Amino acid sequence: MTATSAAPTSVAELERLKVLHNGTKQPLTFSDAEFERRLSGLRQIMAAKDLDAVILTSYHGIKYYSDFLFTYFGRSYALVVTADDSVTVTANIDAGMPWRTSYGENIVYTDWKRDNFYHGLQEALRQRGVKARRLGVEDDSLPLINRQRLQAAFDGAELVDVSQDAMRQRMIKSAEEIEVIKHGARIGDLGGEAIRAAIREGITEYEVALIGTEAMVHEIARTFPHREVRDTWVWFQSGINTDGAHNWATTRKLQRGDILSLNCFPMTSGYYTALERTLFLGEPDARSLELWNVNVEVHRRGLELIRPGAVCKDIAAELNEIYVEHGLLPNRTFGYGHSFGVLSHYYGREAGLELREDIDTVLEPGMVVSMEPMITVADGEPGAGGYREHDILVVNESGAENITKFPFGPEHNIIPC
Repeated sequence: MTATSAAPTSVAELERLKVLHNGTKQPLTFSDAEFERRLSGLRQIMAAKDLDAVILTSYHGIKYYSDFLFTYFGRSYALVVTADDSVTVTANIDAGMPWRTSYGENIVYTDWKRDNFYHGLQEALRQRGVKARRLGVEDDSLPLINRQRLQAAFDGAELVDVSQDAMRQRMIKSAEEIEVIKHGARIGDLGGEAIRAAIREGITEYEVALIGTEAMVHEIARTFPHREVRDTWVWFQSGINTDGAHNWATTRKLQRGDILSLNCFPMTSGYYTALERTLFLGEPDARSLELWNVNVEVHRRGLELIRPGAVCKDIAAELNEIYVEHGLLPNRTFGYGHSFGVLSHYYGREAGLELREDIDTVLEPGMVVSMEPMITVADGEPGAGGYREHDILVVNESGAENITKFPFGPEHNIIPC
């Protein structure tokens, strides 16, 4: 397997696999020591489950342990981790970029023959003298058809799920991770400021979203000059479009009296952060103001409840009581918060660390969670619209640090017109 060989005379002679060390390794998001810390944690999982190797195929798994964030486009990617090293298996369409931007080795597979990806996985283990007896896989994000193909490639091997154990490892952030997340929160605040300054009658949602996105992208490039600039976005909603938390910006023009929802999502090297705020263009009516203040009350209490030792489901239960007092519990839209880290709207999330009634995880120092209550009142009812706030908190030994600085509530976010 080599990057340079005699010129082939037919497609059949073209290489199935390559080594493409094109250029030099680039600075990564984290130190080598940080990646070794992560891989050491995964190897502890391997030892506990008596695994010969782990084959990670998810966005979040590959990114967390190698720093490489792939672009799917119908091709498969993997990170193979053994007791001694790690190697990404990537598509030839990406050439040398995966090797330059990842920790560890890299094998490139070509399109010249079907199932070259699985051949690459086999070769990664063969080169390292690993006999595939028990292999770890991520069942939370491995489609059945791909699991079947993986099983066929390693006939006789037992495939063992490691996704939940790896998720628990990711829940506790290192100091380096927390530093990246803090930068993300700061950049989200800058996007929020750019958006608030752009709000006026007649401007469209998508125009406001573009302004916020541009402000964040420039700051991400300045703060992380050696990493890819990708995936940052804004959901800016107005009027009826505020009813859902994940509604994309439209061509709707802002009108006086609109309820607005500002949602900034800077992506710093695969690490998602968020800023979400309710605003009004002009003075809100009495019922809208009442609803907004109730949601702010829930938000403030939620911020107080996030501390080490608190149980996710207990936080949700206590906050539910505030909505019950105001007759608004049926208007609650989703849980009260979730973990942060390697996360996006199209890949991974630590589902075991959400502030919901069915999650019994206990908060620990090093966890990073949001507080984000939301209620929605249907169109045609007094105060119609979606109300939500969102802060990010780093749990520490004595409580939690709120790393979101953009102000919330009626005293700050009524935009004069």
